[in-house]
Amino acid sequence: IQAQGMPIALSGRDMVGIAQTGSGKTLAYVVPSLVHIQHQTSIRRGDGPIALILAPTRELAQQIQQVATDFGSRVSANNTCVFGGAPKGPQIRDLERGAEIVIATPGRLIDFLERGITNLKRCTYLVLDEADRMLDMGFEPQIRKIMGQIRPDRQVLMWSATWPKEVRQLAEEFLADYIQINIGSLNLSANHNILQIVDVCEDYEKDQKLMKLLTEISAEPDTKTIIFVETKRRVDDITRIVNRNGWRAVAIHGDKSQQERDYVLSAFRNGRQGILVATDVAARGLGKCLRSDGKRLCCFTRKRC
Repeated sequence: IQAQGMPIALSGRDMVGIAQTGSGKTLAYVVPSLVHIQHQTSIRRGDGPIALILAPTRELAQQIQQVATDFGSRVSANNTCVFGGAPKGPQIRDLERGAEIVIATPGRLIDFLERGITNLKRCTYLVLDEADRMLDMGFEPQIRKIMGQIRPDRQVLMWSATWPKEVRQLAEEFLADYIQINIGSLNLSANHNILQIVDVCEDYEKDQKLMKLLTEISAEPDTKTIIFVETKRRVDDITRIVNRNGWRAVAIHGDKSQQERDYVLSAFRNGRQGILVATDVAARGLGKCLRSDGKRLCCFTRKRC
């Protein structure tokens, strides 16, 4: 996706890039954004960003910011990350000071736009990352509102893991004469590099089966485990059960404070904690926390998949 996407992005054309999560899409749009910024007039205090990157969740936004920081520091391109669940003060100061790149979740960005804290008059490079996920989460009205405030001579890059009709319709409406590149399947499909086990069982059997599975996994060296759960309440329940059985697990979901979420993700990435229990708030962008080899997926369900 980087080899195919970067030249198109650098040409100034609108584009749609379809590739599976974790394939390196972030760098494919961050590097061209830095080149684009270098060819624009320098921003002044109070100016809005030149490049705007929209992401569905704060975790993904922070991961994008890390990439933008690593590469942007080489060319003195400042960035800031704007998302809900964190204090507004530091984000407001960064925006007022001026940042060439703003990485944002739609809700918090609209809040700042409506309050006049920032504007999109200078924005000529727009990225919609994980567009399918944003639409799944109901962000289409916010995306349309943001797009309506960006100048018409913008360059728009849309990145997605899948290509459903809702994403197609958005691309047709807001992208001009765009180029589409597909790496792999257009549909969400099973990863054949991962051993996948589906265990059809009753609800009352799941906890026991999970403990048995964790026993098997813990016998292997240097393992990391993510347990995805449907509800926030169930996340807390499973975390307590796992800890009660002798393992150390940490939890992440939408009701956790930003400080807690940052600590949990940092501990999991760095290996201080080997078991993470999460809702789908962490569904995308955490693949890089796991080993590229020896991955396996186990699904406990009452329904046949």
